[in-house]
Amino acid sequence: MIINSISDISEAVKKRRKSLGITQSECAVMCNVGNRFFSELENGKETLHIGKVINCLQILGINISLTNREDNE
Repeated sequence: MIINSISDISEAVKKRRKSLGITQSECAVMCNVGNRFFSELENGKETLHIGKVINCLQILGINISLTNREDNE
């Protein structure tokens, strides 16, 4: 999946959480963030702390990688 916006990340997080069968509150506890942060993550807030976002992705088992655009052409 190519990430072009925060909404792409939000969609992946929500999909993964639902596939795990857990609530936002349970996921927030698991990721060591507040309920509000996790809700804002799933709703695509653009000003979230990137370190916390990456931590949530790792805990949820969502891998991320970076490549240069020209490498994909």
